[in-house]
Amino acid sequence: MAQFKIMIDTGSDIPQSFVGEHGLAVIPLPFTLDDVQHVGGLWQEISAEEFYNALGSGSMASTALVNPESFLQKFTEYAERGEELLVIALSGGLSGTFQNSRIALDDIKSKYPDCGIYTIDSANASGGIALLTYLAVKKRSEGLSISETYEWLEANKQKCISLFTVDDLMFLHRGGRLSKLSAVAGSIIGIKPVLNVAPDGTLKLKDKVRGRKGAIEKLLSQMKRSLNPGTELDTVFIIHSNCISDAKTLADMIKAELKVRDIVIDMMGPVIGAHVGPGTVALFFEGDMTRDEYESKFYSK
Repeated sequence: MAQFKIMIDTGSDIPQSFVGEHGLAVIPLPFTLDDVQHVGGLWQEISAEEFYNALGSGSMASTALVNPESFLQKFTEYAERGEELLVIALSGGLSGTFQNSRIALDDIKSKYPDCGIYTIDSANASGGIALLTYLAVKKRSEGLSISETYEWLEANKQKCISLFTVDDLMFLHRGGRLSKLSAVAGSIIGIKPVLNVAPDGTLKLKDKVRGRKGAIEKLLSQMKRSLNPGTELDTVFIIHSNCISDAKTLADMIKAELKVRDIVIDMMGPVIGAHVGPGTVALFFEGDMTRDEYESKFYSK
């Protein structure tokens, strides 16, 4: 079995049990809440409930990149030990973290040209990175080398479909992830937005439906139309920002209508949560078409 290491950043939302079970390395993106910086990236210094309650009460949160120096320090450790490392980074369409990993990789390769370090732009976020990481672990267990796994992920990452609904689009606007016009249009009283992660790894507002129930139903209907009849899904990720009952409702709906081996429900971390706010339900799965094909078929103008 190939034994290369897989590293993710905290723009991914993946269960801590999975991190431990599969020996994943994690590099944190710092976040700031009300001018207090938290460098751990997860919940070491503040609980999820405290974080989302603060956001709901008007507190401001922001995030920072993993800088090239942090990546270079990690890469140097692996290169000096002669260990192989695959980094699955937060979408370059949402963050400069992937670009910083590339800067560090170019630097380390100038000193260790034969080092087995690869970085990949996930073109995704949150549970989308969790899904891609799950697939990378699966390929590693099947005996694929690090280069073969990297190439497979590059060829297949656009089949990782990401759909989500938020309670308040103004969080995305304040973080620079959505225009004010789209945010205002999606925040009309009683209207709930449904967004996706586009092929370029940016966020796009796709639908506006009436009520929370309608938004969750729309997540399921969009999921179904990206699948062929009779498709059996392996693992689906549902990530939520402190709204577990809605996440469970969506999981039950999926189980009732589709064949799924496993549905993983987990809390959204502070890095993505800072930009989407409380009340977000996000759905991630392998579609039977790429995101480009999905966009062309259902949203072409």
